[in-house]
Amino acid sequence: MRVRNIHPVQLARSRRTRLLALPVLLSAALAAQYTGNLPAASARSAVTQTSGQAGEDPDTWVTTVPTGPPPSDIVANQCAGSQAQQCFTPHTWREAYGFQPLLDGGIDGRGETITIVGSVELCQPSGTSRQPAGSSNPQFPPDVTDIRQDLAAYDGEYGLPTARIEVVTALAGAAHPWETTDEEAGLFELLHAIVPAATLRVVLFPCDVVNTAANAASDTVAALQLAVSHTDVVAFNFAAGEHEFTAAEVAQIHSILHWAAAHHVTVTGSSGDVGASGQEWPISDPFVKEVSLPASDPLVLSVGGTDLTANMSTGAYISETAWTAPGIGGQAGGGFSNLYAPPPYQDGVPGISAARGVPDVSAAAAGHSFWATADGKTYVTAEAGTSGSAPIWGALVAMADQYAHHDLGFVNPAIYRIAQSPAYHRAFHDVTTGNNTLVSPTGVTVTGYQAGPGWDPVTGWGSPNAQVLVPLLAGRSSR
Repeated sequence: MRVRNIHPVQLARSRRTRLLALPVLLSAALAAQYTGNLPAASARSAVTQTSGQAGEDPDTWVTTVPTGPPPSDIVANQCAGSQAQQCFTPHTWREAYGFQPLLDGGIDGRGETITIVGSVELCQPSGTSRQPAGSSNPQFPPDVTDIRQDLAAYDGEYGLPTARIEVVTALAGAAHPWETTDEEAGLFELLHAIVPAATLRVVLFPCDVVNTAANAASDTVAALQLAVSHTDVVAFNFAAGEHEFTAAEVAQIHSILHWAAAHHVTVTGSSGDVGASGQEWPISDPFVKEVSLPASDPLVLSVGGTDLTANMSTGAYISETAWTAPGIGGQAGGGFSNLYAPPPYQDGVPGISAARGVPDVSAAAAGHSFWATADGKTYVTAEAGTSGSAPIWGALVAMADQYAHHDLGFVNPAIYRIAQSPAYHRAFHDVTTGNNTLVSPTGVTVTGYQAGPGWDPVTGWGSPNAQVLVPLLAGRSSR
């Protein structure tokens, strides 16, 4: 399918630009103050600005994506047929997690910007395909597609409105700002399904972000710094084990997050996909029993993964368990930090004593899809990972911001107050089954934790019932 009437332009910075030097007292439970500019990122993040007009941000590309017609040229669909994997539609996401009543009431993310980070596969040559060489019936799209065409196809299939997207190329370079891979496009599609009026923003990583542990750590710092500026919510869908960061990088991350909290920017973070082990880059064995940054920082709302069961006709919630899939990269990340003591909001929580517990909450890691178009053909692939869980909570916070008529910022204390109140089982789905034990390719077992009633180091407090949680969160969070 060819998408028409898409005219990308490069515009000035969002109206959400924030004053970097405004002294603000962090009024949350951590009782810390950060009043300076955003701290400098590592030298690796330095970029020469090569495009854009005077007075504009040459590293931010903005466009609107009109809804296209429903695709009639789907050549491969992993979410349909006798061997299909379960993929949730916008209707299912909205109904299962209680978003639909809020949407019906006009809470649709209007006025909010949600920022994710870009895919980690950008070094693939443009047009390279995942299907076996010489295949005459490819089942997968090329590794690199156009985010505008992909989103238009998804929106056309489900009747979603025009989307506004922003792409930040300061780290990746601006040669191909609209090129995307499955994760970035799939997350934009998910967010647009839940909060259709929100602006969708992505900070693109350098293409070699996962080539070395040092790259993963330094690029996390640089991307987080860019992500928290000019946005309301960050859903940081990337993680690396705590041991991969230097002490200076850990301090930089914490300082950036202090700035975000002081400026009322909420940061949610994926807990990782390798169970009780930290996320290794490049993926290697043996794995280290730990949790991952930035999700383990106490200023991040850490989001774990679940397997959601919902009625595929009505969308009604049925049940959830901790996310576990075969092989490496299929276990809900969780455990206890080697860097941070329990923050005040975790005081008195059963199961937490000597260290920051991860995750805080959870949402479906399985059931995601990615719609892509290339050469006039449409492909639908099934996706999974806590990279999809954090944006669900990012969308929920964007709704709560809109409901409250102001950005809530650091929400962790409010989340824990609600979870420890009589409203817990109305506002959350308590996930009590499953574990996150990891068995490595060489047969080494990293013994994990068991989900159970209340908070646990696999699924946190559980997944949201947004129709109850959003009004409570808007009422309990304050500037």
